[in-house]
Amino acid sequence: MLRWIDVLKYAKYSNPEPRVRVEKTEEEWQQLLTSQQYRVTREKGTEPPYRNVYCRSYEPGIYTCVGCGSLLFSSSTKYHAISGWPSFTQPATKNAMKYSFDDSHNMQRIEVICNVCDAHLGHVFNDGPEPHGLRYCINSASMVRVEEEEVDSVFRNNKGPAGEAKSQL
Repeated sequence: MLRWIDVLKYAKYSNPEPRVRVEKTEEEWQQLLTSQQYRVTREKGTEPPYRNVYCRSYEPGIYTCVGCGSLLFSSSTKYHAISGWPSFTQPATKNAMKYSFDDSHNMQRIEVICNVCDAHLGHVFNDGPEPHGLRYCINSASMVRVEEEEVDSVFRNNKGPAGEAKSQL
């Protein structure tokens, strides 16, 4: 389980190695993603609070990256943070994402980025629930929820739901 000190060390020194890397041209990303998904994941945008797909959704499943299909979060770590965006307490794996200091918009935050395809996901804060105190505040446009029964078939050949994501969001 990650703690705030782990996140700070990753952001400052070195992020965990990804299991694989996915790299595409900007033209390929534009073809793969909707305009909102592209704006959020490739241009570091933010969707409006409370008006996004997963903010008030608590259905069981696994949340995957819209760009590459990598596992990001389990619904078992999702909670109601009243932030306006889906909030999670822990990533699916230690190397699911990487972290970077972000001082845009006159704020000091830590950006959360998919470790496989470099998609902007959102930010992590140290005001989450105990025992670890993390709150991953994630844009719905950067994720796809997959039924837990589907996870094995979707990820069997390192293929994620990225091709399906355009029609789902």
